[in-house]
Amino acid sequence: MLTGMITLASITAHGEVYRHVDAQGNVTFSDEPMEGGEAVQLKPVTTITLPKPEDVRDAPEVIEEAREQGERYTSVSIVSPSDGEAFHSGSGNIQIQVTSTPALQPGHRYEVTLDGQPVGQSTSGSVMIKHIDRGTHEATAHIINRNGIRIRSGNTISFTVHRPSRLN
Repeated sequence: MLTGMITLASITAHGEVYRHVDAQGNVTFSDEPMEGGEAVQLKPVTTITLPKPEDVRDAPEVIEEAREQGERYTSVSIVSPSDGEAFHSGSGNIQIQVTSTPALQPGHRYEVTLDGQPVGQSTSGSVMIKHIDRGTHEATAHIINRNGIRIRSGNTISFTVHRPSRLN
């Protein structure tokens, strides 16, 4: 019923909405008048138009600022787990430790991606990833600025998680 009301609310700009209650108490909404139905007055839908992220991120001053910030760092890397490491994790929870040279600047954060997808951010250099599936995964550490732009990325590491299974 809620989905129906939301759908009907989205079409109110095109016409009236009518509500009808049948003998069994079932409520029906329609854009066509029904015998025994009543017109429903809906509030206008509030809309806000935001700038496209591309417009903000592609602004020349934002790009130049990100380039300059990225040049301040000589490295960012994952300290733990080490590249090629294999370990057992019954829960699938993995603690990723990240470091950079120089240390993280104010307003910047570390971001960790796992298999190409962002999985966590931190200012402390420690990111907990929960419930990782068994198998081999790739992780990369990035530094992102206050605008959410990656300004420096480290090398990708690979590690393997062994987890118990009901099958073996």
